[in-house]
Amino acid sequence: MASWAPVYPAVVPIPVDLFVSKKHPGLNVDLGFADSLGNIVFKVNFDKSSKSSFKRVLLDASGNPLITVFRDGKGSWQGFKGGDNREKDLIFRVKRTVKKLTRTELEVFLVGEISRESTPDFKVKGFPFQRSCTIYRSDSIVAQTSLMYKLHQIYARRSKYRLTIFPGSVDHSLIASLIVIFLYGQ
Repeated sequence: MASWAPVYPAVVPIPVDLFVSKKHPGLNVDLGFADSLGNIVFKVNFDKSSKSSFKRVLLDASGNPLITVFRDGKGSWQGFKGGDNREKDLIFRVKRTVKKLTRTELEVFLVGEISRESTPDFKVKGFPFQRSCTIYRSDSIVAQTSLMYKLHQIYARRSKYRLTIFPGSVDHSLIASLIVIFLYGQ
């Protein structure tokens, strides 16, 4: 009997909801992104082996490294393809433009895209404490996160939240890595 495994293409015609939590069943890493059926789509390992630089590795459901992000300076991050940090595998650079107690903003510059260095390809704006952010590409919304509220619940728990990726030409692993940087990349 063949088992059915969902496929997550980079471009889909409808929005995709992923549920982000540290407490998914059977999760043996630090953070997981699951679909509506509870299947793990992405996993994240946090490597805090050095106090000066943090490393996060975004893995697929099988545990293969997709994107590795490193903090390279005060508020700056770099994302690399796979599990290495070779300069030829650089995908994006992230620069923090606003860091306040309640609000954070990031600018994302893709490597290899034809764009001016001063114009970011993506902007991430939101409130890390509330697990709420919006990712923009020029004037359009690419993805959003929000806490999971239940009926008759006064306070929403911050341990599980929803990531909605809207249709377009953006890779879901890129969006997931930007969410990890935004929420856990102090």
